[in-house]
Amino acid sequence: QAATLEARIPFLHFFDGFRTSHEVMKVEQLTIEDMRAMINDELVFAHRNRAMTPDRPVLRGTAQNPDVFFQAREAINSYYEKVPQIVQNVMDKFAKVVGRQYHLFDYVGSPDAERIIIMMGSGAETAEETVNSLIQRGEKVGLVKIRLYRPFSMEHFIKAIPSSVKSIAVLDRTKEPGAGGEPLYKDVVTAISEAFSQGIAQFTSYPRIVGGRYGLASKEFTPAMIKGVFDEIKKDKPKNYFTVGIVDDVTNTSLDYDPNFSTEEDTVIRALFYGLGADGTVGANKNSIKIIGEETDNFAQGYFVYDSKKSGAVTVSHLRFGPKPIKSTYLVSKANFIACHQWVFLERYDMLKDALPGATFLLNSHYGPEKVWEKIPKKVHAQIIEKKLKFYVIDGYKVAEQTGMGERVNTIMQTCFFAISNVLPKEDAIAQIKNAIKKTYGAKGEQIVKMNFLAVDQTLANLFEVKIPEKATETIELPPTVSEKAPVFVKNVLARIYAGYGDTLPVSAFPPDGSFPTDTAQWEKRNIALEIPVWDEVVCIQCNKCALVCPHAAIRIKVYDEKLTAQAPPTFKWTKVRGKEFEPNMVYTIQVAPEDCTGCGICVEVCPAKNKTETRLKAINMADQIPLREPERLNYDFFLELPEYDRKKVQITTVKGCQLLEPLFEYSGACTGCGETPYIKLVTQLFGDRTIIANATGCSSIYGGNLPTTPYSKNKDGRGPTWSNSLFEDNAEFGYGFRLTLDKHKEFAEELLKTLVTDIGEELVKGLIGADQKTETGIFEQRERVAILKKKLESIDKPEARHLHNIAESLVNKSVWIVGGDGWAYDIGYGGLDHVLASGKNVNLLVLDTEVYSNTGGQMSKATPRAAVAKFAAGGKPMPKKNLGMIAISYGNIYVAQVAMGSNDLQTVRAFLEAEAYNGPSLTIAYCHCIAHGINMQKGMDNQKAAVESGHWPLYRFNPDLLKEGKNPLKLDSKAPTISFKDYAYMETRYKMLTMSKPQEAKRLIELAQNDVKQRWNMYEQLASIKYGSDGENTKNK
Repeated sequence: QAATLEARIPFLHFFDGFRTSHEVMKVEQLTIEDMRAMINDELVFAHRNRAMTPDRPVLRGTAQNPDVFFQAREAINSYYEKVPQIVQNVMDKFAKVVGRQYHLFDYVGSPDAERIIIMMGSGAETAEETVNSLIQRGEKVGLVKIRLYRPFSMEHFIKAIPSSVKSIAVLDRTKEPGAGGEPLYKDVVTAISEAFSQGIAQFTSYPRIVGGRYGLASKEFTPAMIKGVFDEIKKDKPKNYFTVGIVDDVTNTSLDYDPNFSTEEDTVIRALFYGLGADGTVGANKNSIKIIGEETDNFAQGYFVYDSKKSGAVTVSHLRFGPKPIKSTYLVSKANFIACHQWVFLERYDMLKDALPGATFLLNSHYGPEKVWEKIPKKVHAQIIEKKLKFYVIDGYKVAEQTGMGERVNTIMQTCFFAISNVLPKEDAIAQIKNAIKKTYGAKGEQIVKMNFLAVDQTLANLFEVKIPEKATETIELPPTVSEKAPVFVKNVLARIYAGYGDTLPVSAFPPDGSFPTDTAQWEKRNIALEIPVWDEVVCIQCNKCALVCPHAAIRIKVYDEKLTAQAPPTFKWTKVRGKEFEPNMVYTIQVAPEDCTGCGICVEVCPAKNKTETRLKAINMADQIPLREPERLNYDFFLELPEYDRKKVQITTVKGCQLLEPLFEYSGACTGCGETPYIKLVTQLFGDRTIIANATGCSSIYGGNLPTTPYSKNKDGRGPTWSNSLFEDNAEFGYGFRLTLDKHKEFAEELLKTLVTDIGEELVKGLIGADQKTETGIFEQRERVAILKKKLESIDKPEARHLHNIAESLVNKSVWIVGGDGWAYDIGYGGLDHVLASGKNVNLLVLDTEVYSNTGGQMSKATPRAAVAKFAAGGKPMPKKNLGMIAISYGNIYVAQVAMGSNDLQTVRAFLEAEAYNGPSLTIAYCHCIAHGINMQKGMDNQKAAVESGHWPLYRFNPDLLKEGKNPLKLDSKAPTISFKDYAYMETRYKMLTMSKPQEAKRLIELAQNDVKQRWNMYEQLASIKYGSDGENTKNK
């Protein structure tokens, strides 16, 4: 700030992503007095005097013509030329005020270094740690850390380089395909060349300069890799344009290095914690590192690694603490303490490979200290014995259940860590944990704090040390990462990523165009559910609601010939199907995928059937997963082999009917109980084998299109949704391009059909061009015609025939869906969304409205309702929710629907069908409950229902086709509000928390929000009551 005020040039501060943003480090904060001492008030006054004001009017941002633009641009040169010295002067002033000296280019290392690395960003800290270690071993090495990248000061840069240097490696954390080197490398080469040509270089011979890439997308960058770079530039002919940290077996750019090289000192304590997303492990470890940093003399560092799933993902917390400042910006590879917070990880990850001899292993286990040894895999036995580990066990699940914590074991395991590690005296540690709980959860209510306190108090009585035998005696083998039935690519590539070995995969393993196969989530088998649903076929009324709402397609339903049950496993269930539309020999099964279910329990909540004998039970009930896993796995394998019901016979306009269709979106990495995925799954059931999806960046792109596995799947014919993601802001335009391309291909195909009519046959051509494809039968018949066409084309020796054969599939109608969240649709991508809706083209936009930016942590969007608390709206959002649906309705020619599956599932199904059938743009806005709302996700559908009943989320469909029939295009599908907005809102922490922090403001905002609801409902009610004539004209006032 001090530099920009003097230089009058704006500065951009940047850091290299996750590695920096997700690190917790003990720091000494600057005081207000220190910061104030850096600012010159005269410069502040001058800056204010240049402000835009009508009291001193000026004109800025003019449109300049070619005669003067060039000169005007060059007029700023002197300002940029002065920037480096201004920044250095400010750095010098900062040193006088604070005592810490920085330079534009800081050199660390041997004063007579012969080999140096030049780089910037967080990796420079690791490089400095490595340089210091190598110097102690007698190496003449150094490092130049860049503080000011632009403007790049050649003068200051050259002065920072030792005159003894012979070899230089320039490291860039970026890739610029097609360039003659990465940006920093080219800057260095240019600067040194110019210094030599001007005679200002202090070294006598021109050094060897090579460039390399490292650490893309937070890829690990370790001391071993840095030593590998130093070893490379020791050679007479070092490799240029190299990569380090990967194995490039395609273009051979990668450097070899010794992965066992380490610079960490024994005085640094290192710990690893394996947790499950949303079990609280990361939050607890953030608190732990703060406690250690603040309550001891240790320096502390925490870094948190997530896979790309939502809640239910594996999280690994890397903690370090020791007596010296920690510069290790890389993962822990040798740990003194390892904690496994989820039993299932024992079967999936080789956690103990990172354990140091004599380290401590803490396991959260259903089994007590007497039984746990016989239940863990043989490989884990061997590691514990060989490394002489101390082994502790606790049934954190039991403690969590007894104290009302549900599946959150965070404070329980955190208490165990402090009790075992003795970082602090036990009583002090517990007191600090409770203080952290108050800070972390205080805003969520006293009850949450009390439950956490109770969990802490009950932990130590349930913590046991396990006696370790001298030899491994058990024979339990680790299961394979994926089934042997999996495709080769899944076994060789995706399974390696899933098992945590993605870092070791070579370049040749990956498709160069970025295309990955679909239908791969079926091989993952995460086994994260503590409980899974069990079907009671006697009580079941066959409504199929359980399958509709299942977020992960882990509950499936089939109707099939009873004779097929002859080969069923012993515990497989079926019953006679109900409904006149089915043949008398057909039977019905609801089957759970035990290894894919996340145990959310939404299916139980929505089940309307009651067991009359035992009223607490329904037709779907939750039971422990472990004893059911194997029999239900066999049942599910058998179930998948049963034939799918004929799509042409299904009554897709009903909930029962549409849930007999095969979902082509299954087992995603979405949160347990996710409110978004049931809508996507429904799209794939209704239209999936002909669907093209453009997906905005957000939750739906992460659980929908992230490695290692993808939930979009294929039917037995190999058809299924094809999916692509471009950016956050251009998704609507991206999907619009799909539509334009499809339309052009179809137009071209029809032209070719007419050209080749004598070769193909007039009847077939007429059938292909005039096909009615509004129904499943119509689609099926068109595909049969296309198959006949392609067969005929193979025997026609004309260029037109080859072209038509290539695009013949475009004659079958494709369904374009443009999918994203409210952050995209209401905010960042709204301009594109509006553009596409106004185009008149046949595209379907689905907005998954969670009313916050869910993927990035719950920030406010324009969809956030008034009175809700979100990030960037900590005091409650003061303005009302943007009415996206009404904006679209105002065009008059767009199909618009607002749906909430938990309130009216049939309306949701009908809206999706009508939106897709409408020959023009459609916009469907779907209410999605979300973990960011602060709710019990098991009851998410109840919250949806309450949102509708309060009037906050009116259900409607606006169908312009009804105008042609003289009907009002707007149909309200929900009734007038039956509960207050407050009754709904205070079911959710996002509203309720404001009543504790700012009760008067909460009262004011909730009253305003109630008024918003009333005004919005009255407007819809009046619009829906307008009568239209046969010509679609409003006749209300005639």
